[in-house]
Amino acid sequence: MELLFLGILVLLMITALISGFPVAFSLPGSSIIAIGLAALAGWIFADNPNAYFHEGGPVQWLSAGVTNFRSLYWNVERDTLIAIPLFIFMGIMLQRSKVAEDLLVTMAQLFGPVPGGLGISVVLVGALLAATTGIVGATVIAMGMISLPAMLRNKYSHSLATGTICASGTLGQIIPPSIVLIILADQLSSAADQASAMRKAAYREITGEFSMPSALDISSASAGDMFMGAFIPGLLLVALYILYILFTAIIRPKMAPPIGYSGAYDRQFLVKVLMALLPPLSLIFVVLGSILMGVATVNQAGAVGAVGAMLMAGYRLHHRDERRYWPAFIAIFSVIALGFIVANFDLNIKSINTDKDRLGVTLGFVASATLLMAIAWSGWRVFKTGTTLHEVMGETAKTTSMVFIILIGAAMLTSAFRAFGGEELVKDMLTSLPGGFWMQFFVVMVVIFILGFFLDFIEIAVVVVPIVAPILLADPSANITAVWLGVMIGLNIQTSFLTPPFGFALFYLRGVADQLVKTISIYKGVVPFIGLQLLALVITGFFPSLVNYLPNRTYLTSESAPPPMNPRIQPCLEEQVLSLYANQEVSLIASIDTMAAVDASYLSSAATKILQDSLGKARQTFVKVEGIYQSKAELTDFEQSYEALHFQVRDIQLTVRRNKRLSEDARLQLRRLDDIELNATRKSDLEQRIVDLQQLNQHLEASIPATWAIQRPIFEKLNKAEKKSRNDYRRNVDEAYEGIQELRLWITQASTLAQTKADVADLASSIDQLDANGAMAAIKLQERNMGEFAGVSSIKSKLSKARRALKGSKYDPEKAKGYHSQAMEMLTAEILWRQRAVTDMAPALVSYDMAIKDSIGLRLQERMSVDLATTVSACMASHKDVSLQF
Repeated sequence: MELLFLGILVLLMITALISGFPVAFSLPGSSIIAIGLAALAGWIFADNPNAYFHEGGPVQWLSAGVTNFRSLYWNVERDTLIAIPLFIFMGIMLQRSKVAEDLLVTMAQLFGPVPGGLGISVVLVGALLAATTGIVGATVIAMGMISLPAMLRNKYSHSLATGTICASGTLGQIIPPSIVLIILADQLSSAADQASAMRKAAYREITGEFSMPSALDISSASAGDMFMGAFIPGLLLVALYILYILFTAIIRPKMAPPIGYSGAYDRQFLVKVLMALLPPLSLIFVVLGSILMGVATVNQAGAVGAVGAMLMAGYRLHHRDERRYWPAFIAIFSVIALGFIVANFDLNIKSINTDKDRLGVTLGFVASATLLMAIAWSGWRVFKTGTTLHEVMGETAKTTSMVFIILIGAAMLTSAFRAFGGEELVKDMLTSLPGGFWMQFFVVMVVIFILGFFLDFIEIAVVVVPIVAPILLADPSANITAVWLGVMIGLNIQTSFLTPPFGFALFYLRGVADQLVKTISIYKGVVPFIGLQLLALVITGFFPSLVNYLPNRTYLTSESAPPPMNPRIQPCLEEQVLSLYANQEVSLIASIDTMAAVDASYLSSAATKILQDSLGKARQTFVKVEGIYQSKAELTDFEQSYEALHFQVRDIQLTVRRNKRLSEDARLQLRRLDDIELNATRKSDLEQRIVDLQQLNQHLEASIPATWAIQRPIFEKLNKAEKKSRNDYRRNVDEAYEGIQELRLWITQASTLAQTKADVADLASSIDQLDANGAMAAIKLQERNMGEFAGVSSIKSKLSKARRALKGSKYDPEKAKGYHSQAMEMLTAEILWRQRAVTDMAPALVSYDMAIKDSIGLRLQERMSVDLATTVSACMASHKDVSLQF
């Protein structure tokens, strides 16, 4: 019966959407009606309102919808969605300030003489507007009103002209900053959490281990990661559009003839081009550049973009020449001044100690006040220019409200979908498909593409993604990243603006196009561009590095980059380091021998042991590396014959688990039925279904090859051996380098340790002249001072014994002085060898450290070098099959 009400839910939603009922009410309305009907039917026919729910009841699932409603507004940590109104405001403000008009006219004049140049200029302007406005309707309408008449006057093919404008206008959905990417990031963050829980449960069930290695876990997707991941695919799409137009213009010149420019390409024209291009390019650099370089979060970049759009509108809408650019110039100089002040002064108000600090805070306050004045000046200009500011704020509020209301409705729809077992149904359907992950992924992409013919991008993002994304992300065979999945879905969703009959870009252009342009020409024109979007989808699918590289590189080279010891980056890091050992083994061994040859006879016994142990473990590194190669080779050889068996058995076990779940569902439904005559047939059917599923599982378990019981333990043994060899290597190199770090620290503290000698020596007179409490306090102070130094625990211990000798009834000043004397002897010896080591050993240690820090000592460095981080990022950008671990 759950399937019946699941069908009713889907039918209600489709009917409401097709009839033109607002999406914001169609989604939650369908959910509430379907849940209500299921509860009513259960109460009437089974005397139990919960009877026709997969689990729980109507109250729980309606409460889940309300909980999702509250979380959107009251969970302040879901800050991803805060960026939505900021970018919407930026886009609408730039559109109303006629930046698009300036860009289109200038770019058309610049590229006109090139074959297909006018079409190419439309694509380039569409890309620029996508990176600034990101609003499809505004971009398509603006380019349709400005470019389409010019293209028609110059004998452009109607289909090519309209297709170019529609396709270029949709670039804002994939080129960041994009509202679609922000919504997808929000949806995928929760999907990644669900997928992580699913993968951990599977790992625990299969291996019996409660803790899954973090390298096998699924990382979430932030809006910033989505922006960076979509950047290269967005540029790829722009390149495909341009190549298509250029190829068409060359093959069929009559479709896109070149257009001569009547003016001169002189200095005045160059100034015109720069004035049209530099402001939006600067805004793109500030907004996207700050995100890509890790300087700002997405929300901060959105706020900067909104302010930048206000400044641009301030001079663009101001028609009088006098002081037209003053607010923008003042803002630029204020930002430059703030950058200089931050770089040269400490602006922490809580730590103002010097006149320089006070000067820095004062200058920072003045620069900030000047910047605020420039922003306010621009805002006043926009406010006084007709109703621009009022319209922009109104449109921003309406668009933001629409997005949030749809998100709430989708959350309630998802709850209802899960209430009737829809999520389990989709999961079972996808996982039962032949071909594994890639068949599942292909089916999902086809469904999303087909839905794009009828639904809006937001509806697809918030309804489909929460259902299918956890299933796809949890699959270990492809081991895809959430960012890659989000960008692939974003590219697919982008086609929804072009696919008839409900492609919004088609409607936008139809509304402003001349009557000479037939609707069929618009439909024909977008077909090649839909094909190009699908081609970009295929390319991005085959080359995941196009998506994953930038987020990884930004993360690993940022100020908050993880240290090389981070478990998630170990596989790729060791791949680079092991190849380095192969090339530098001779030089590394020579460096170890050189360090061992340095005279260490004067070192303390503790220091000597540390040095010898460190050098010994450094020599063992190459043995450990050979162990990794050997265990990896053994595992790889065995996997070649084991892999097919593994997948065969895991498929059987997956079917068995699915059948057990279906059997449990049948038992649950059986318990809900009352012992009345009307339910006798239903009970008999459920009991027979349970028996059939049990018999099927017995048959499936019997079909597991007998070799599985032999092969699986061998694989587990080899797999553990490979992990152990890597752990042994990591522990060995860490201990090898820790000794060098510790010894260098001891030596660098030589001078400051020598300064404590007089204070420690004075403790003898303190013991003689002070009472017990005073002497103990003086010794305690020196104990604390000794705690600041490394390698002096034995000296500190003697001082502690001296202090205890003066305590209470054990008061024995002679014994205390004896311990103090021993401490002084040890301190003197410690200072002597450390001072000698400063000149005799420290240079050698520095040279040895430099020789091994990028190999043996790499894991204990604070961060990777940029070159190494770049290489590791490229390695991590590829998806690696980890299914044999499950």
